[in-house]
Order: sequence, then C-alpha cells, then structure tokens
Amino acid sequence: MTFRISALPAENFVTLATLDGPALARHGAIRQVADHAPGFPCRVSLRDAAIGETVLLVHYEHQPVASPFRASHAIYVRENAAQAMPAAGEVPAMLRSRILSLRGFNAAGMMLAADLAEGAALEPALLAMLADPAIDYIHLHFAKPGCYAARVDRTTTQPDQTFDPLP
Repeated sequence: MTFRISALPAENFVTLATLDGPALARHGAIRQVADHAPGFPCRVSLRDAAIGETVLLVHYEHQPVASPFRASHAIYVRENAAQAMPAAGEVPAMLRSRILSLRGFNAAGMMLAADLAEGAALEPALLAMLADPAIDYIHLHFAKPGCYAARVDRTTTQPDQTFDPLP
C-alpha cells in the first residue's frame, strides 16, 4: 500500500481568474501578488508562487460533507496554474517545507484520527494513518495557519522507484 496526494482541479478556478476586483469580492476572493516565498502555496499546482506572481486568495469548501466536519477556509491558487498530478508516493516540495496537520476521515466524513508531521518526514505518518482500514482519506492542512493543503488517498500502486523525494 502507498498513497497519492491530489491537487484541487484547475477547472474549479478558471472563471475566477477572469474576474475583476469587485466581481472577485462578490465571490469572497481577492487577487494578490506574492511578495515573499515561500508563503503563497497553490492548491492546484502544489507549488509555492514565485515573488511577483499573481495569486487568488479564495474561500474554498474542502470538506463538503453532511457531517459536523464540513469545512472551508481560505486558500491560494496561482492564476492559470496547471493542475499537479503527483505520482503514487510522491510528496510535492511545497508540502516538504512545512509542519502539516493530518486529519483522517471515514467515508461518511467523520474525522477518526489526527496527527502532526514535519513535511520532510511525511510518508511514515501518512502510511501509519492509512494502515487503519476505517480511514478512507486524509486531508493535509498547514499546521500554523490551519488552511487546507491537499487530499491523500490510499492506493495499491507502487511508488515511482525513480522519484527522489528530496528536491
């Protein structure tokens, strides 16, 4: 068993990228320019925005379930970002440089487990949580601001043996 980290679908944000400031505000979003790096982690590309790059700060419902754990938070999305498709077992560099909160949910959207992990040592924590068959998926959050980072699912696909997890 291994895991696969999933980015948010790029198509969810295409329309927002075409809107001006007042129209974005009506959607609970604003346009910003990254003024330091890292610091503007894109949930579509799973990469930090470069200094000077335009990002959208949007309110996003990352846990749209009919349970007490329904949740949303602010996230960054780089304008016109290509959707990341990490290989099985791959941890994007954006996640490696941060302390992460792992929240394990069952199929009904109920949180059954939670833990913290340094991004540089994320794999053992993910595999330990996914070893529990009651855990259906994991949400990763950036521990300090608490915002959603990515989803993790169990997979039987073996990790790419040529992947070097340390950039």
